[in-house]
Formats: sequence, C-alpha cells, structure tokens
Amino acid sequence: MSDEVNNTLIIVTIGEFSMGILGNAFIGLVNCMDWIKNKKMASIDLILTSLAISRICLLCIILLDFFMLVLYPDIYATGKQMRIIDFFWTLTNHVSVWFATCLSIFYFFKIANFFHPLFLWMRWRIDRTIPGILLACSALSVFISLPVTGNWSDDFRLCVKTKRKTNLTVRCRENEAQYASFKVYLNLLTLFPFSVSLISFLLLILSLWGHIKQMQLKATGCRGPSTDAHVGAMKAIISFLLLFIVYYLSFFIATSSYFMPETELAVMIGELVALIYPSSHSFILILGNNKLRQASQRVLCKVMHALKRRHF
Repeated sequence: MSDEVNNTLIIVTIGEFSMGILGNAFIGLVNCMDWIKNKKMASIDLILTSLAISRICLLCIILLDFFMLVLYPDIYATGKQMRIIDFFWTLTNHVSVWFATCLSIFYFFKIANFFHPLFLWMRWRIDRTIPGILLACSALSVFISLPVTGNWSDDFRLCVKTKRKTNLTVRCRENEAQYASFKVYLNLLTLFPFSVSLISFLLLILSLWGHIKQMQLKATGCRGPSTDAHVGAMKAIISFLLLFIVYYLSFFIATSSYFMPETELAVMIGELVALIYPSSHSFILILGNNKLRQASQRVLCKVMHALKRRHF
C-alpha cells in the first residue's frame, strides 16, 4: 500500500474520530452540567450520556486498532495484544448497541399512544427501571465479550501474518473457519437489540397512524405536539437503524478481510466506514433533543462571536 493512500486514510480517520469525540463529549458534558446544576438527571439524559460514553470508548478502540495496524502491523503476529483489542471492541460495540436500543424503547414508551394495561404499566415504571436496564445491558455485554479472550486467536493471528510468505496449512484453514464462525456468531448477537429497535420503530409508526386518524376524526388537523414527538423519535430510531446497518457491513468487511490478499487495506477501509456510525449519530441526537440543540446553538453563537472579534 502506497504512502499516499496510507496518509489519506489516516487523515480521514482522524477527522471522523475528532467529530465523533466532539459530538459525544458535547452530549455528555451538557447532561453532566445539567445534573450538577439540578442535582438530578432525567432518564433520557442518563441514556444519552451512557450512550455517548460508550461511543467515545468505541471510537477510541477503533482508532487504536487502526493505528496499530498502520504503525505496528507485527502486533497481528501475537495473540495477547489482539485479544485485548478484540475484547474491548466487542464490549464497547455491544454496549453502544444496547444503549441505543434502550433509547428506542424509552422513546416508544414515552411517546406512543396505546391503551393496553401492560403498556400503561410499563410506561409508568420505565423511568425507575432505566438505571437497572442500563446496568443489565452492561453486564450482558461483558458476558458476551469474555469468549473473545480465548487462546485460539494466537494461532490464527500467526496464520494471518505468515500467509503471504507460505501456503496455508490445514491448521490455519481450521483456525480461519473457527475465527470466521466465532465473529459471525458475535455479530448475530447484535441483531437482537437491533430487532428490538426495529420493532419500536414499527410500533411508533402504528401509534402515529392511529393518532393521525384520531385527529382527523376530531377535525383538529394532523399536526400537534404528539405528532411532532412521534416524528422526532422516529427520526432518531431510523437514523440509528440505517447507520447501524452500514456499521454492521463495515465490521463484516473488517472481519472477513483476514482472508483477503490485501488484509491491512481492507481492514483500514472497513474501520474507516465503521467510524461513521458512532460519529454521525451523535449529531442527529443533538439536533433531535431540544436541550442539546439549544445548547449547541449557544455554543455556536459564542464561537462565531469570538471569531468575529478576533478577525476585526
């Protein structure tokens, strides 16, 4: 791989990483300052802050793996370091997906209009159960990530490093099959929270449809606070679903790239695309949250004012 391609990928990666850190750190900072000021944190703020922290960790792990691949490619010949990176990547990946799912569930229970007794009971309980749900999601993610520390990756990494110089042995082929099946299994586990978010999105559509029909029968028009809340929540959920699909495909490319001739380039491109999900979704959440949007507007006004004063 040429130095020009290397440098270009590095610059784009650093840019995506910086934007992701900026957006997620802003969410966490605004909510923490509000928590200090009011001595309490709302459930939605707790979910957004937890999601922002998990994505900051995910961004750092992806960037670390990227630079390890660029600056220290020989690390792929050893299993210990790669097991550590794989463990934390799997952990932060699952935590961020579960927290995003918690956000989808919270939007559904707070905004949807259903009158089933079970739904009403869960809506009444949702605020008190959010901390416990977040802790349970974190514990589940740790449990799912523990098998990544298995010793089988030592032989596989060695096969990846030496496959350009020698033909693959039967043992290497077996390790490749084991690695591929294991990664596919871990990726499939994220489809459960993804499916829950998708179901929440579909139920919100059903709730919005029922709300619009009710408004039309009353001849009060289709727009209103409830309609706007439905649309805002659906935008946040659908953006997560679409970005997660892109992230999932990029993760699949990075995983399957170990069987391609240009392993490093394929992994770098896969990780480059993977950064789009945790980086861009934070700004969508900021624009969809009144408090965060107003805080960002104030910050932008102050920055523009400071730049104008400095210019003149």
